[in-house]
Amino acid sequence: MALPINIEDLLNKRKIEGNRIEFKKGWNPVDIYHSICAFANDFDNLGGGYVLVGVEQDGNGLAKRPVTGIKIETVDGILKQMVGINNMFDPYYLPRTSVEEVDGKTVLVIWAPSGVNRPYAIPMDVHAKAKQMRYYIRSGSSSIVAKGEVLDELRDMANRVPFDDRGNPDIQTADISTTLLRDYLVTVNSRLANENLTGNLLGILEQMNLLEGPTEKRMIKNVAAMMFCGQPTKFFPVSQVEIVTFPEGRETNPNNLVEAPVIKGPVPYMIRETLNYLRTNVIKEQIIKPENDERSIRFFNYPYQALEEAVVNALYHRNYQLREPVEITIEPEKITILSHAGPDRSISLKAIKEARILRSRRYRNRRLGEFLKELELTEGRATGIPTIQEELRKNGSGKAVIETDDDRTYFLMDIPCHPYWHQDVKNESLNDMVKLNILSSRQKQIIQLIRDTPHISQTEMAKKLNVSRQTIYRDITYLSSMEVIVREGAKKKGYWVIAELQ
Repeated sequence: MALPINIEDLLNKRKIEGNRIEFKKGWNPVDIYHSICAFANDFDNLGGGYVLVGVEQDGNGLAKRPVTGIKIETVDGILKQMVGINNMFDPYYLPRTSVEEVDGKTVLVIWAPSGVNRPYAIPMDVHAKAKQMRYYIRSGSSSIVAKGEVLDELRDMANRVPFDDRGNPDIQTADISTTLLRDYLVTVNSRLANENLTGNLLGILEQMNLLEGPTEKRMIKNVAAMMFCGQPTKFFPVSQVEIVTFPEGRETNPNNLVEAPVIKGPVPYMIRETLNYLRTNVIKEQIIKPENDERSIRFFNYPYQALEEAVVNALYHRNYQLREPVEITIEPEKITILSHAGPDRSISLKAIKEARILRSRRYRNRRLGEFLKELELTEGRATGIPTIQEELRKNGSGKAVIETDDDRTYFLMDIPCHPYWHQDVKNESLNDMVKLNILSSRQKQIIQLIRDTPHISQTEMAKKLNVSRQTIYRDITYLSSMEVIVREGAKKKGYWVIAELQ
C-alpha cells in the first residue's frame, strides 16, 4: 500500500505533529504495538499516527540521515507476524503498512489511523502465552497504559465518532471527483497519485482510510465528500460561505449592502476562494509619510494572515450537519465571521472571553483537519487564535473578540480594522504611533528596557539586545528627537523618562 502522505514529511515531522510519529531502529513488536494501539485509540482526537521501522531518532527528535533501514528479506516475515498480532486486538484493528525506500535503504511505515470501534486493547507482551490486555494512549511522545478516569473517558469516547469520520450510505463513487483526488495526492506528493484512480477508486479510498463498514457493505466517509466532491451540498446542505459588505455599517444603513457571489464546493476550494475574495476586494495597505521623518509607516486595514486563520478555523470547525452557512460581514470598523456550531464545552467560558488560546481535546472534524494540515492550510495545534492575535498586534490593530452563547450554538469572531485606517496621521505625534505598535521591534524593546530600568545605560541596552552600541545610539537619538523619551539629570547619573507614555 502507498502512503497518502510523502515519506519525507514524516521523516522531517512536517505537516504531522511530532507526537503522532514514532521512529524505531528495528522491529520490536511489543513496543511497536503499544504505540499502534495508542494511535488507534487516538485519545486526543488528532487522527492516529505513524510508526517508521528502520529509522533512528536524532537529538532534535527528527530522523537520523541516512536512515538505518531494515533488511529487505525480513519484510515478508514482519508482515506475516503482524497479521497474527492484529488478531490480538480487542476489538479487531487493522493498521496500514507501506514499504518505502529511503536513502537507498528499506523502511517499513505502519499507519495507524484513529479507529472507529475504539477503545482498543492489546496484550502487554504479544509474545507471552498469558495475554494481559491493556488499553494504551499517547502521552506526549510516549505510549502509556490508560488507567482510572483516563480509561473511563477513553471508553466514553467510543460513542463520539466525529461526523466527518462516519460512513455515509448516500455517497457513491460517482460523487467523488478523481480530478480533485489526484490534485490532492499530487500536492502532498503521495505515490498514490501514480495509481489508476478511475479504475481502482475504491481501492485508493480504502488505502486512504476513507471507507467504513463490513466488506459486503463498504461506505464512503463524509470527509471524502467534503474534500473530493464537486458538489458537497448534495450531502451537506448550505455548506457554503456568504459574504456581505455594509459600506456605511450594518446599523447605520442596513439597506446599503453588497452581496458577493455565494461560495460553494469542497472545503479547500471554499477556503481558497474566500481568501481570494478578501485579498482582492477587502485587504488594502496604507502608507504614511510622517513629517520630519524619511521613513514610511506601512500597515494594512486587516492583516491577511489573521483573516486566513479565521476563515480556515470557521470551515474546519463548523458543524456540517447544520443547515447554516459561514457568514462573513464586512463593515467600516470590523469584519465579523460567524459559523455554527460553537466551541466545544471542554473549552471554558473564561478562555473564550480572553480569546487567547482555545484548547479542546474533542475536535469536531479531526479527519478534515488532517487533510487541511497536509495541504498546509492549518496547523491544527490550537494555534489559530494566538496566530490571529499576534498578526493583529504586529499590524498595530486591536485584538479580535470571540462570542458564543450558553448553548454553544455559534462561534462569532470580530476582527477590528486598523484604528488609523483612512486617517490623516502625518502630523500625529510619534507617541500616539508607539501606542499603536508602529515603531520597530527593537525601538519598542528599548522603551520597555527604559520603563523597567530608567537608569539603564546605552551599553547595557546593547548587551541585552545583542546589538552594537552605535545601533542603540541611533535608536535613542531618533526616539529623543521625536520626544518619545527624554533624558533627565546629569549625563552619567541621569535617567530616562518615557514622555506621554508614563
